[in-house]
Amino acid sequence: MQPQRDLRGLWLLLLSLFLLLFEEARAGRPLVSCPAACLCASNILSCSKQQLPNVPHSLPSYTALLDLSHNNLSRLRAEWTPTRLTHLHSLLLSHNQLNFISSEAFSPVPNLRYLDLSSNQLRTLDEFLFSELQALEVLLLYNNHIMAVDRCAFDEVVQLQKLYLSQNQISRFPLELVKEGAKLPKLTLLDLSSNKLKNLPLPDLQKLPAWIKNGLYLHNNPLHCDCELYQLFSHWQYRQLSSVMDFQEDLYCMSSKKLHNVFSLSFLNCSEYKERAWEAHLGDTLTIKCDTKQQGMTKVWVTPSNERVLDEVANSTVTVSKDGSLHFRRVQVEDGGVYTCYAMGEAFNETLSVELKVYNFTLHGHHDTLNTAYTTLVGCILSVVLVLIYLYLTPCRCWCRGVEKPSSHQGDSLSSSMLSTTPNHDPMAGGDKDDGFDRRVAFLEPAGPGQGQNGKLKPGNTLPVPEATGKGQRRMSDPESVSSVFSDTPIVV
Repeated sequence: MQPQRDLRGLWLLLLSLFLLLFEEARAGRPLVSCPAACLCASNILSCSKQQLPNVPHSLPSYTALLDLSHNNLSRLRAEWTPTRLTHLHSLLLSHNQLNFISSEAFSPVPNLRYLDLSSNQLRTLDEFLFSELQALEVLLLYNNHIMAVDRCAFDEVVQLQKLYLSQNQISRFPLELVKEGAKLPKLTLLDLSSNKLKNLPLPDLQKLPAWIKNGLYLHNNPLHCDCELYQLFSHWQYRQLSSVMDFQEDLYCMSSKKLHNVFSLSFLNCSEYKERAWEAHLGDTLTIKCDTKQQGMTKVWVTPSNERVLDEVANSTVTVSKDGSLHFRRVQVEDGGVYTCYAMGEAFNETLSVELKVYNFTLHGHHDTLNTAYTTLVGCILSVVLVLIYLYLTPCRCWCRGVEKPSSHQGDSLSSSMLSTTPNHDPMAGGDKDDGFDRRVAFLEPAGPGQGQNGKLKPGNTLPVPEATGKGQRRMSDPESVSSVFSDTPIVV
């Protein structure tokens, strides 16, 4: 009986031990001991500076932070850990020799929030490389040899807030990462400093909200010098954005193979930056955003008359929308002025002022003043054109004669211009030209002592007729004579 009791007690002991281990596994407590090359402290595993060529096997499933930095890891394959590390939120792989990362390497760590891949040998970021990390918030990739970033490399990483890509060989600005409403809606910091960027999409960068530009670092890049670049960074400096204020001396550009500070481009004669006012016309609908340097701030708008703009007011042209923007319905002239936005956040408060100019006419309508000025201008132009047509383009009904017959009245000193009406008879029929077809229009010469008022001859007076002195002497009646003066009283002879 005694051996049977001992055997039964042994079975009970083994069953109790099995149940204990099963409960510990369900509770998430360790079933695997700490790897020999690592230092374990609770759920933290530090395996750094061990010259490890591979990741240690049999990592505890409860691991929350895994430090594998300063080793000799060269490849991160899909099976780098046979255990699914669902509790892991931080993975440190910096200062290794990594030159390859499988697109399935992060499948075992779906809840990872912090990933450090800095100071490695990575050259490209392939498509969908980080798509498994949908909870990732911080990604460090600085000090690698990255030359190309695939446009789909960060697809589905919707929680990413900080991305460090400095000290690489990137030559194309990844606009898809920062464009509003793009793949990374929560990205507040993108460090692209110390790369090979020469050209930037300046118009697109200018349209970005301030909370993105505040964390967009572009210093220590060989940017091309021009006035548009100067205006961009001058605007950021005016807004006191951290990306410019923290690295003003390191913001430079290249011109003629020489480095110039972005804010010292006097050789380009760029105009000084001035904050522009918003412009609107009568009846327009307009939305002005409170462009703060931080997301999620509480915003309050104040009108030019120092009155608070309420969220919803009946029959009001100015209201504040849910996202804190100032919304105008049917803009009026009295809506113009300087509006102030007071923004309050957890880290700091911010005050912004926006000027609105309202023009006293509709953009697509017809204004009376504009119409009057336009009509007057058109009328003046038409009047001038008609006068010119009358003077130069009226059909000529007379034939100008080049040779003038001597006057039959030798006693009258007349400067005449020969005008002949268009003949209505057959020119070959002959006949005397004094039959009414030849007419002379003469104007009195105001030089003789026998003239009356307005060049008319007084009765009984005669004008002296100069004698011909030679063949080349001009007659007083020569129409080309510089002394000929037209009187205002024509005489038909």
